Amino acid sequence: MTAATLDSRLDGVVGGRTAAALQRAFELRTVRELLWHVPRRYSNRGDLTPLTGLPVGEHVTVLAQVLDVRERRMQRRNGKLLEARITDGTGTLQLTFFNQAWRAAELVPGARGIFAGKVSEYRGQLQLQHPDYELFEDREVGSQEAAALDRAAARAYAERPVPIYPATAKLPSWSIQQAIALALDALGPVEDPLPAELLRDEGLLPLSRALELIHRPENAGDWRRAQESLRFREAFELQLALLHRRRGLGAAPAAPRPPVEGEGGLLAAFDRALPFALTNDQRRAAETISAELARPHPMHRLLQGEVGSGKTVVALRAMIQVAESPAETEAGAAPGDGQSALLAPTEVLAAQHFRSVVDALGPELVERLQPVLITSSMPAAEKRRALLAVAGGGARIVIGTHALLSDNVAFYDLGLAVIDEQHRFGVEQRDALRRKGTVLGAEPEEGDAKREAPRRKGAQPHLLVMTATPIPRTVALTAFGDLETSVIRELPAGRQGIETFVVPLLERPKWAERAWVRALEEVAAGRQVYVVCPAIAPGEREEGEREEGEATDAEEGAARPLASVEQTFAELSGRADYAGIGIASLTGAMRPDDKDATMRAFAAGGIDVLVATTVIEVGVNVPNASVMIVRDADRFGISQLHQLRGRVGRGDHPGLCLLLTAAPTGSVARERLEAVAATLDGFELAEKDLELRREGDILGTAQSGGRSALRLLRVTEHGELIDHARSVAESLLERDPELMSAPGLAEVLEREAQQRRLDNLAKS
Repeated sequence: MTAATLDSRLDGVVGGRTAAALQRAFELRTVRELLWHVPRRYSNRGDLTPLTGLPVGEHVTVLAQVLDVRERRMQRRNGKLLEARITDGTGTLQLTFFNQAWRAAELVPGARGIFAGKVSEYRGQLQLQHPDYELFEDREVGSQEAAALDRAAARAYAERPVPIYPATAKLPSWSIQQAIALALDALGPVEDPLPAELLRDEGLLPLSRALELIHRPENAGDWRRAQESLRFREAFELQLALLHRRRGLGAAPAAPRPPVEGEGGLLAAFDRALPFALTNDQRRAAETISAELARPHPMHRLLQGEVGSGKTVVALRAMIQVAESPAETEAGAAPGDGQSALLAPTEVLAAQHFRSVVDALGPELVERLQPVLITSSMPAAEKRRALLAVAGGGARIVIGTHALLSDNVAFYDLGLAVIDEQHRFGVEQRDALRRKGTVLGAEPEEGDAKREAPRRKGAQPHLLVMTATPIPRTVALTAFGDLETSVIRELPAGRQGIETFVVPLLERPKWAERAWVRALEEVAAGRQVYVVCPAIAPGEREEGEREEGEATDAEEGAARPLASVEQTFAELSGRADYAGIGIASLTGAMRPDDKDATMRAFAAGGIDVLVATTVIEVGVNVPNASVMIVRDADRFGISQLHQLRGRVGRGDHPGLCLLLTAAPTGSVARERLEAVAATLDGFELAEKDLELRREGDILGTAQSGGRSALRLLRVTEHGELIDHARSVAESLLERDPELMSAPGLAEVLEREAQQRRLDNLAKS
């Protein structure tokens, strides 16, 4: 029989039925994927234990001899029960098996062996249900040598760890263990993709040995060494793939978009008209981006910053530079017709960005740059005009939602793609927008839009990814390692502080009433209030809204109905002290025109209290809003709460954020809220968020199965390892960019690309 390889299909190794079950449960199709389905923990069979005084509820391992076996039909359900009594000479213990009559041929009276399982009690009789066991070969009973061998075998068996695998009800751990044993036994020689020098320098086990010991360890030291070796491999291969991706993207051609020198350019006019000075962090980020836009290779940069730190201004400066810079083409220099596209996750945020851009540019620059908004819900005639302006090149700045990714959106000369709130998108979506920059020269159907676009064969637009959710370094290296990073921590001068308080409804029920009165006091002083709820109506949440902070324990209130916009709007409208107060609601379920009209009215001061879902989480800028009340705040994650409170304190008045919660003291949910109240530092909160939530939610999951894209690597625990693996990968690529000396690693990179694991990591 031909030996299996890591790429062999499972049905030819473990059988068709088992292979189908593994594919259904975990999408495992090859021997490689099965062997990387590593144990989540190891169980100790327990110390050798006499049969007298066995502890109920504990796992034990006993050395014993079979006394007798009997089979009987079960009274309360179909099937038969096989019962075997064993003895060690001091006491007896019953073994119970359901519908496994075939074991009677093994457990014959007089057979000796080791039996391991969890002790339970039934009708006064101690028993092991479905225990593991290993019978000894026949030896001369009573010989001292046989007894010594039995004891030695028993000790070895007791010390051998039992791997416990991620499993399902239909595919239990022991079935997975059996399939893995078949795969290991069938596996031929395994070629290690890591160079021998790297194995030696890092003290790693060869791949075949590591796979053997992770699944079939003889002792705890075996699986620990295997885990360390495989964990480094995962970190190294992942960082190598991210760095290789960055190098590949950075080597692609792009049209240089240098800034126009002198005081007569559009960017210089924009800077002169700014009513404030850029912060040092903004200036440094802007200078870096400007220099990268001038290069003949595409920029790939992540711009992360605190809520309200002014990322949009930095991005807008980059868009203006692209719009006016002369572009070198195959035919020579072309006039400054470069376009930028800003992709936002929601229509509310896209509309807010559009208004902010128009206001920031001023009438003269708006006339020259012709910014347009494109969303899926726009009236057909209005959308058609916008599409023509984009395809013809008249619109230099294009702002929109996922609608920008549709096939009917064609750009004249896309030079810069800006992705706002990257955590709402996947890698494939930013790639889809970037690819639109390589399809040039689309010919619109009418008017002056019929110009020939500059041809740049294979050229890609520059890419700027923005997020207001600060990212811990280990997460950034793991999920966004293919992007260079700029950070804006410094807030613009004149920003007021925000005070945040937890309002515990169980311990301090009167504080909730005080929160509503406090909101009225702000309205009376001429300011405005946000009230945020986790639900639209009873039982109805925002589409796609993840319950980041959802309690998992009943005692933390998971069964409580969620506060809703509909209910809260009715309650406030019915209060006598709120009579005459302008109250409105805003949810993602509303018609786009209605949402936009509501936000415009709130921004203009026509609404005093806006009751909303998290549609106002990012990008919404109303300087007169000073109070944020979050109902059922424990149902939100740390990053969401930090984003939400960033909507207040943006003007001349300090902000106040009140987090209403029924989460009990000492609960994880309450700990999240206390962390938010304790600091305004988003980077500190990001680390706390990572500590509490682990990386499953931070990094996102694969498309199916809800499983983390990581296997043994945990960014919460292995930050130093990730840093070290990245430095090792960087050194290797510097010495050998094409991996000519490590063909096995080149195959690893090809496999990563095919499996799109990097795409899954960057979704969160």
